Amino acid sequence: MDRLKGKVAIVTGGAAGIGRAIAETLAREGAKVAITDLDASQTQAAAAEIAKACSAEVVGFGGNVTDFSSCEAIVGEVIAKFGKVDVLVNNAGITKDNLLMRMSEGEWDAVLAVNLKGPFNFTKAVVRPMMKARQGRIVNIASVVGQMGNPGQANYSASKGGLIAFTKTCAKEFASRSILVNAVAPGFIDTRMTSVLPEEVKKALLSHIPLNRMGKPEEIARVVLFLASEDSSYVTGQVLAVNGGLYC
Repeated sequence: MDRLKGKVAIVTGGAAGIGRAIAETLAREGAKVAITDLDASQTQAAAAEIAKACSAEVVGFGGNVTDFSSCEAIVGEVIAKFGKVDVLVNNAGITKDNLLMRMSEGEWDAVLAVNLKGPFNFTKAVVRPMMKARQGRIVNIASVVGQMGNPGQANYSASKGGLIAFTKTCAKEFASRSILVNAVAPGFIDTRMTSVLPEEVKKALLSHIPLNRMGKPEEIARVVLFLASEDSSYVTGQVLAVNGGLYC
């Protein structure tokens, strides 16, 4: 416990799913946490629930990760309230699956805007104060699909593959100021995003996963905790796969 005591973390897409599990895990380990999501009231309600469950300071902000001014304003509010930002978790993401020949320009643009431009916006917003502090942790939530590809997800796989490359470049750019940048690449995780899959699709997926089950959001959160803590003080530019053996 208290591996993040005194630290301040921002988790995008933190109102539900993997993001909420990450926020809860960081809060339980002593961090003051700000979560962001599109729906302000839902986000503030989630923040209050996490704060109560974890006996921690947690605040919620409605905002759009595709809008740099919105991201910059949230970072400014977090710094005004807590004095700093130590950890950024770029978790917000969407899917709009379709075969490439049927995929619309809008489906492509929407996914790239949230999944890739969003991390750019929030990273750009936090990196200057982190550089002044000469320390920080940035964790990007990528995907196994960004490593191995997947039919029907050209937009999603491109966004997550791009996020992996973005992670590696930022790690090199920020290392001189002791800002560590890493990615976590989840496999298929039991969340609202995967719950809509037909049962036959789920069975087909499980047949390719050596552990023969989907992962849990908490299993991703624990890896993020490692990367956000001093336990990973010599780890940067890496992609940690959490996929049950699906892709090695």
